[in-house]
Amino acid sequence: MLLPPTQGKTELIEVVRIGDPVRHICSEDLVGDTAAIWEGDQAQQALSLIADLPGSELYRCFLPGWGIRAHSTTDQLFEIAFCFRCHGARIWGPGLPVEQRGQTFDADSPAALELLHRFRSCLPD
Repeated sequence: MLLPPTQGKTELIEVVRIGDPVRHICSEDLVGDTAAIWEGDQAQQALSLIADLPGSELYRCFLPGWGIRAHSTTDQLFEIAFCFRCHGARIWGPGLPVEQRGQTFDADSPAALELLHRFRSCLPD
């Protein structure tokens, strides 16, 4: 997956559990509850997994269950909502070209399965 150029400034990632996925079909930002904060190596590993997500065929639902907000030391850099059902991702960020705002990923790839595992591990037992 192609990440925004600002990804190199990421200091922490806010993991977002999306409670109302239908809202994200045409929303202007990511809405949900913060499930975890990943900093340092944990944030960089997550970005590496996301960057390693291979493309895929897009299905139609786009009902994301998880997302991230990437932050620098002073600003929010970008947001991504992931739908592991339809293999779609929506990215929001300043100056992001239109063609990068909607991307696909192979939800069955090792990188996607690991990312989903990490997202789910943020939920209380």
